[in-house]
Amino acid sequence: MELVRGLQLIKEPVPLRSSSVSVLIRGFVADVGCELLYRNEDPGPVEAVFKFPVDAEAAVYAFQARLRGACIQAQLHEKKQAQELYGDALAGGQSSFLLQQEGPGGDVFSCSLGNLPPGEEATLTLRYVCELPLEPDGAARYVLPTVLRPRYMPHGWDGEDVTQGVPRVPQGELPYTLSLSVMLQSPHGIDRVLSNCPLTPLSYTTGNRTTAQVSLAQAPPWDRDVELLVYYAEPHKPSTVLEAGLPGAEPGSLMGDPAVMVTLLSSVPEAVPAQSRVGEFILLLDRSGSMTCPMDGRDLSRQRIDSAKETLVLLLKSLPLGCYFNIYGFGSEFESFYPQSVEYTQQTMAESLQRIQLLQANLGGTEILEPLRAIYRSPCRDVHPRQLFVFTDGEVENTQDVIAEVQRHRGTHRCFSFGIGDGASTALIKGIARAAGGSAEFITGQDRMQPKVLQSLKRALQPAVTGISLSWDLPPRMQAELLRRGPDVIFAGHRCLIYAQLHGQPQPPDTPMGGVTLQYRIQDQTYKETLRFPLQPQDGDRLPIHRLAAKSLLLELEGAVSAGSEGDRRRALEASLSSGVVCSLTAYVGVDTERGQPVQGPLVRQDIPLADYHLHGFHEVWVPIEQVSIDRICERPSSRARIDEPNQRSVFGCLSRDLVQENTYHCHKFPQLPKSSTSHLLPRKGLSWLRGLPKLNWGSPQCKGRQSCNQGVPPETVPQKGLSPKWAPEEYPLLRLVYLQNADGSWDLDPRLAAVLGVSEADARGRIPSEDVTPSVWATVLAVVWLHGRAAEQRDEWELLEAKAVGWVRDPAGARLSECLEAANALLGCSVGPAVFGL
Repeated sequence: MELVRGLQLIKEPVPLRSSSVSVLIRGFVADVGCELLYRNEDPGPVEAVFKFPVDAEAAVYAFQARLRGACIQAQLHEKKQAQELYGDALAGGQSSFLLQQEGPGGDVFSCSLGNLPPGEEATLTLRYVCELPLEPDGAARYVLPTVLRPRYMPHGWDGEDVTQGVPRVPQGELPYTLSLSVMLQSPHGIDRVLSNCPLTPLSYTTGNRTTAQVSLAQAPPWDRDVELLVYYAEPHKPSTVLEAGLPGAEPGSLMGDPAVMVTLLSSVPEAVPAQSRVGEFILLLDRSGSMTCPMDGRDLSRQRIDSAKETLVLLLKSLPLGCYFNIYGFGSEFESFYPQSVEYTQQTMAESLQRIQLLQANLGGTEILEPLRAIYRSPCRDVHPRQLFVFTDGEVENTQDVIAEVQRHRGTHRCFSFGIGDGASTALIKGIARAAGGSAEFITGQDRMQPKVLQSLKRALQPAVTGISLSWDLPPRMQAELLRRGPDVIFAGHRCLIYAQLHGQPQPPDTPMGGVTLQYRIQDQTYKETLRFPLQPQDGDRLPIHRLAAKSLLLELEGAVSAGSEGDRRRALEASLSSGVVCSLTAYVGVDTERGQPVQGPLVRQDIPLADYHLHGFHEVWVPIEQVSIDRICERPSSRARIDEPNQRSVFGCLSRDLVQENTYHCHKFPQLPKSSTSHLLPRKGLSWLRGLPKLNWGSPQCKGRQSCNQGVPPETVPQKGLSPKWAPEEYPLLRLVYLQNADGSWDLDPRLAAVLGVSEADARGRIPSEDVTPSVWATVLAVVWLHGRAAEQRDEWELLEAKAVGWVRDPAGARLSECLEAANALLGCSVGPAVFGL
């Protein structure tokens, strides 16, 4: 096949032939085996190097090769030593294989197979274990990452580009295949399995539906990660898994004693926005060029930036009156709506809605560190805890610097992060949420962003949980030691995972059960969650609980290592080597020492290609930038803060000028590169977004009319108060209704509301049940009834703003509320019960 590597067109067979993945899912833990089959069809020996994505929190714990029928187990060494062993083996003509983490992020690995002789095959198998997140609808979500997008190199970054040199081919031309088979086990029963790829029918292997099998029905497309949603009969039931230690390991060591994973569900009540008027909410939105990509390759009409804008509207409408907020956009530069956070009022909400309509994905690359620093420089407000919401589809090389910056300010805020699209960096998204006690969510394919974001807002609105403590009820001479920090934040409906090791004497079968209690306090009320469990550990050869506990410990230690702690570096190295879990300091290496004669001939390196990371219509073109005729690009005028400027400026003072110049665009010349400059290729993210913009006026002096420069939302004049946004389609009336809501939760009775409700304004006014019912009260009751009667399936998107509406309408409606509800049901043809309004 032909590969485009750099500027060279290479014709060569690719040694990787297939990738077979087998997964064992037990509850919310997945144990994964990936088998890579290689065949060398070249006339001489080859070295095959394969870079691939891995979840940053997955524990990679085993690596082996099958060469000439013999199985060779790789050994874990300090990374530098492993690399030297691998290099020495290649130099001596021995076949060797190496598995290592690329860079400090932990979500990119490389697998190298060196000195594979001509005509021979080899099978490499790596194993990892990972936790499965609980989705808002109760599903356990397993993701097999297949999309590896190039990492953005921030301004001034001098580190390694871990994706550099990876060849790309069109999605239909990859020379190897992918298969996936899954075994499911749950004592509570398996209900169903859904996927973004075609599956074979779910096959139950026991009559009580506690075990089942499923596979991919066909080779998956390479434009998305493979996702499985597993629905259990009782997904929210607390559980424990006690696992025996590794036979032969020293008692008292990380792998020598039993380890327990405890899953508890909190009883924290959900927040009611009408009862909360505190909080500072900062929304940080990625506006880099890649946000113009479709949310899903099967629906090219819906761009990531559009979905994000809809989400911002829902977030804004769901905030409690009296809190503070600000909205930032970032790319190669960053902007904010206001110089500092402002109080949430009708005026500031309306101004912000108008600006959200004008947002485009037109800020270039993904420089997230500088806007974070600008946010942290702004002083926090007393009695208003800071909550940071980060939306990005990006991957950056300075992930550890970003996480460290969030970590330094963990005491002043919580961070809720959202990875948009396939291939979003799990290291970045999960890392910043973990660093500041928030939560991380991923939105891919046909997922709707809004439910996950609104769930996180509910968490941010809940009262602070204090006095969190863990206590254990164990027999004498047995102690529990936490293997990672105990829970330091608890949310409503949140699943708390606790890893601990049990030291002491093994317990006979007739020993009473052990127990663990999680205690916490909300305002003046104390909550306790207690779970009893048997003290006889389960035997197993893969030790998934030990591996996950070790990975959790390594994530904490590596964060300190990046800050320069030598003591934590030694602890991390020791934990990695004793558990077999790879970290940034270690690597697996294996050498075939049984081959009688060294492999002869010059060694040729071949990098295994990946699929073109762009979606349909956004194909990769590897050409030197000086060969592309780009004279000018066009942007909407705005006051921008550049990353090399010490002070960040707000766009607030420039708003009116931006709006009156809606048909005027500034055009910027691209600098001419010298003809000899061949290192600046278009695939760098800071420029690659230009290829996806067919509506750009290439080489013209200015953009004409209202044509969008970024294939995003055409800049329009600011609508009059209450008008629905131009990007809220007629077929999505919920967003139009939400857009009309006032900051206090009420609606106005006007033609726009009547149109959304599907009635005439005259009819709506004529059906007001009493003269002492104001139009706003009547309009608000109508809107709430419409939400329950017409948009019940999207409840998780509107329930916060609906609670705000109900909280507002109860006082002015008074005794007439029941009468209003009856009349609204009659007008709209609904049957909403009185409990909705607390009657």
